[in-house]
Formats: sequence, C-alpha cells, structure tokens
Amino acid sequence: MASSAEAGQHHQPETTTAPPDNLPLVLIHRLPQFDLSYKSWIPATKFLLLDPLDPSFPSSPSAQALARSARVLVCIGPAPLAADALDRYPTVECVVGSSAGLDHVDLSECRRRGIAVTNAGDAFSADVADYAVALLIDVLRRVSASNRFVRAGSWPVKGEYPLGSKLGGKRIGIIGLGSIGSMIAKRLEAFGCSISYNSRKKKPHVPFPFYENVHDLATNSDALIICCALTNKTHHMINKDVMTALGKEGVIVNIGRGALIDEKELVQFLVRGDIGGAGLDVYENEPIVPRELFGLDNVVLSPHRAVLTPEAILAVQEVVRANLEAFFANKPLVSPVELE
Repeated sequence: MASSAEAGQHHQPETTTAPPDNLPLVLIHRLPQFDLSYKSWIPATKFLLLDPLDPSFPSSPSAQALARSARVLVCIGPAPLAADALDRYPTVECVVGSSAGLDHVDLSECRRRGIAVTNAGDAFSADVADYAVALLIDVLRRVSASNRFVRAGSWPVKGEYPLGSKLGGKRIGIIGLGSIGSMIAKRLEAFGCSISYNSRKKKPHVPFPFYENVHDLATNSDALIICCALTNKTHHMINKDVMTALGKEGVIVNIGRGALIDEKELVQFLVRGDIGGAGLDVYENEPIVPRELFGLDNVVLSPHRAVLTPEAILAVQEVVRANLEAFFANKPLVSPVELE
C-alpha cells in the first residue's frame, strides 16, 4: 500500500480526554509488524486515530483514558482480538475488520458484549474466486509441474510430459457458498462443471444440490474447494473419512484457512497417492509448510496470497472507511457479520 501519510500523526491527544475538533475516535488494533499503512487510507481529517503501538502515541494517563473511551476498534489484518483486549477498551461498540475471515476475533465474546463486527465484505471475493479456479486448473492440467519440467531441461531428455486432466465436466463440491463460493461456482459453470455445495444451511433460490455434510459432498465430487470460515465446528472438517470419500482421483483446493483440513492426514494421503492432488494457499502453521509436499508434482503451493491484489487492497480500504462512516452516522454497517 501507499506509504504512511504524515497528516495522520498530528492529532494525537496530549493533556485532554476530549477529541480535538470533535473528531470521532478510532482505535487501531494490530500486530507490531502489521499496520497496512493505515494512516494513508483512514483519513485523519475525519477520524482521530489512536494506535497504542505507534511510537508517537502518548503514554500519559489522559491519552490512555482517551483510548479507553473509543467506540470503534479497527482490527488491522489478522491481529488476535480476544476478551482480554476487549477488557482494555470497555466502550467499544463496533469492531471493524479488514479481512474476509475472522477466526482471529473472539466472535462469541463480541456477541456477549453486544459489539457489532464487520469484515471485508465482498472486497476480496472476485480475486479469491479467480485464484481458487487457477489452483484447480493448475493441479488438473499440471501447469506448474510442466513449467518446472521445461525449465529443468527435461523435455529433450525425457520426452513428452504426462497428460493432465480436463476441467470441463468435473463435479465440483464447494464448501461455503458465501460471496467467494458463489463467485467460484459462477466461474466453474462457465467451464462446464457441475456444482454442488455444503454450507451452514441450504441457500434459498440456489439451483445447486445441497449436501448437509461434507462427507456426502465428497462422495459425489471430483474436487472439493474449501472457502468457508474457520470455527470450532469447521476445524479439521476435511479429515481422513472425507478424503477417503473423495477418492484416489479427487482434488482438494483450500483458499479458506489451513486448519479446515487435517493437514497431517492430507500429507499422508498425498504422499501415498490416496487422493489425486491439492492446490493449497493456506496451511495450519503458517508460514511453515510440510516439506513432504515440496517434491510432489500433483500439489500446487502458494503463500497465502489469494486475497492480495492491488485492486482488492483498495477495495477493502474503501469497505473499512465506509463502515466507519456508517457507524458514526448511525447508518447500517456496510459489511456486518452475523454473530451466531
């Protein structure tokens, strides 16, 4: 993103607990190494930004009191937000997220406290959907593997490269038919794939077959694309039984969260050849990726980049700003999350 703007640093509180110029207070919650240059896109002309990790943030009791009076907290990227953090800011009424997934936010605690939560909405959806389809095509047609084959000089020596598999006509099971899953389905329909899905509940007005559990979905699919939220219920939902049901020719694509899959089981299935391949953008212990996968030509790996394009970053910045403006104008939030 663009470099940090100096204007965002000139309105820090000093000796008063009242916001200068009556600007709405916005508390920034982030990891030390992860600020997304927020000062360049959350306008300091509209909001007083309070970042306790900023070296310029005063340590005076009045400044701390000002932070504790903020009604909105912007959660930058994957910064964990649990009860202890919320305890420090008892007046927070809304958590504005900048990511699609919210497994780093204690949503049950937010619900208990009556705190509204937003996410990135549709800002990343199209680009993530493109990436999921790209991973699937790459695994089936062996694009990355054949690229390595040519670059290694193997073509003149070893001759023809093994055939890949056609995408058209494949039965694709989508796990999580939200915004991203729906866009994936739309793209794969254009390739002539048949779509079915699993979600928390059946979607009204959706023509695709619905399966109440992922095991049955896997049994009736050639490939699974995982794009649901990570929760206690979905942790390791893709387990040994599901992979067995998918079968030896089956492909798994994961652009959700690494822990949606039992990664140790997945590695064993791939090493043994008990499933056909995988396209993975996320992992259980990022940035650590199981080394057993490095030498497998039927596995495509990427470093959690499905969401990141310049266009998507600009879009999520706009969603964050729009949610802030809506909150302080007492209007409906742009991308509210349903807290079950």
